[in-house]
Amino acid sequence: MRNAPEEVFDLECFLPYLLNQAAEASSRSFATVYRQEFGMSRTQWRVMANLGKFGGMTASEICQVSHIEKTKVSRAVSQLQDMGYLMRSRATDDKRRENLSLTPAGQAVFRKLGARGLAYQAQLAAALGAERLAELEAMLQQVRALHADMADPV
Repeated sequence: MRNAPEEVFDLECFLPYLLNQAAEASSRSFATVYRQEFGMSRTQWRVMANLGKFGGMTASEICQVSHIEKTKVSRAVSQLQDMGYLMRSRATDDKRRENLSLTPAGQAVFRKLGARGLAYQAQLAAALGAERLAELEAMLQQVRALHADMADPV
């Protein structure tokens, strides 16, 4: 009796690798928009996007929801403040904590980048087909939900 052939690990078919490659490729593609038009880094855009979506947050909260290292968030916060897009204020309940929020200029940039993001999403829908893109989004939401209870190793 013969043993079944040994299955060979193929990195190109390994879901975490494939997800990372797809995420990097799409992030690099969209990066041209915020880099060329607003001179922002990826981290600056991600900080701004979270503040634009959720409103006022602390740096720690941004780290939690975006999975960005604290030092990178701190640097991006300072740079966005220097650019006039972000403001800091002391929390009333804890003077050690700073609340971060977008300035009116930051909100305007967020709206412009949001519109560009919608256009980018429409390009993806045209290339993949709207139904297939919706299926992909649903599957990615499921994958994320499957791993939601896992502790973040950082």
